[in-house]
Amino acid sequence: MFSLQLVSCKQQEKEMGLPNIVFLLVDDLGYMDLGCYGSTFYETPHIDRLAGEGMLFTEAYAAAAVCSPTRASILTGKYPSRVNITDWIPGSDPQDKPLLGADDLDELPHEEVTLAEYLKDLGYMNGFIGKWHLGGKGFLPQTQGFDINIGGHAAGQPASYFYPYKNDRKFWDVPGLEGGKEGEYLTDRLTDEAISFMDSNKEDPFFLYFCYYNVHTPIQAKDSLIGKYQKKLGDGYESPEDEADHDAFTKISQDNPTYAAMVHSVDESVGRIMDYLKEIGEEDNTIIIFTSDNGGLTTLGTAGRAPTSVRPLRAGKGWLYEGGIKVPAMLKFPGKIPAGSNSSSPIISMDYFPTIAEMIGEDIDSDNLDGIGLTKAFEQKKIVSRNLYWHFPHYHGSKNRPVSAVRSGNYKLMHWHEDDKLELYNLSIDPSERMDMSEKLILKRDSLKLLLENWKTENNASMPTVNPKYK
Repeated sequence: MFSLQLVSCKQQEKEMGLPNIVFLLVDDLGYMDLGCYGSTFYETPHIDRLAGEGMLFTEAYAAAAVCSPTRASILTGKYPSRVNITDWIPGSDPQDKPLLGADDLDELPHEEVTLAEYLKDLGYMNGFIGKWHLGGKGFLPQTQGFDINIGGHAAGQPASYFYPYKNDRKFWDVPGLEGGKEGEYLTDRLTDEAISFMDSNKEDPFFLYFCYYNVHTPIQAKDSLIGKYQKKLGDGYESPEDEADHDAFTKISQDNPTYAAMVHSVDESVGRIMDYLKEIGEEDNTIIIFTSDNGGLTTLGTAGRAPTSVRPLRAGKGWLYEGGIKVPAMLKFPGKIPAGSNSSSPIISMDYFPTIAEMIGEDIDSDNLDGIGLTKAFEQKKIVSRNLYWHFPHYHGSKNRPVSAVRSGNYKLMHWHEDDKLELYNLSIDPSERMDMSEKLILKRDSLKLLLENWKTENNASMPTVNPKYK
């Protein structure tokens, strides 16, 4: 465990005026799934308001194309490869493919210092609400710096979005939500719990980490909201056919009323939290961060099953094309972050830890982190130029194959491990990644491949291995 250098103590916290922190992480929310990012079908007025009151990032990335690695990255400020959580937990690598998925962990190691532990040492009360998916018994939020845990356990999706949030499989049953009423919707209940946590701790600085189960499968929503979006589609509407890509099929239109209703429920939740902070006089003393853990669920092995689209981006969750890793992101801190501002600086999940440290004015041993603070962006300055890396040494149910990638400036290289194939894209002119330039810009391709290989070596990245039983 490395030591984080702190400069304050609990007795000083009130005098220092440490701000509250509300981190809102939505599951599987795609880059194009909000009004402020261009959706015309989904209605998100409250999240759009949040963007208008803070800074919206147009080049924000998740650290991985699936959930658990990104969640580990947010809490540690490190690349998933350094934590050795590179797949969703527990993963499902097949045994009949040319490669065997890399070995990785099924829980966040206690040796890692989490954002919650860092803030707890500063005197914060830490509340975890919602989806955890970083380990079960012995590795739950209470063991990682959180004072309370409501709804978080080993599973990565709920058994049901309606009370009692259970089904026959048991493993997916959401814990700690007894006493509900028939018809109660999970997002509404978790929002109640989040507000209750803030209300109980409003006299002290608090850290609320609210990890929505929405909009992950199962695709379930309130009937009243489904009807609203069904009406918006109109009678006789027919969805366009999916687009074939590799061995998968990608949805090209946003037209699923149930998914739209799930997004709508998240938006209502965000509105309630913002209104509550204003009601108790803490709006100007609260940092709000809003983002997603990976791209939208747009691409699957069977046509007609994916619930959303992130076009013009390519593919979605499970893939390292832009649709799988580019996500919405916005930050609000009145007086420190200009309202209605935008930034095109590329950012990534592990940046939030050091950014929070910068915003609350605390020291941190940043040499042990892979992320960087973003406060320069808040001053309308470019943040330090750096390369961004992704490593997904696994197969995925979306039909993705083991792959790694690097973005350097406007160029992005992808390296497929099965056949050693390389793809090179200039994102400034080809954000849809349709024009592979790997055979035209050979020097650029080879230099980026070397960067990627060196990074994997330096980070001791787990690699897939040849499957001796493959025929």
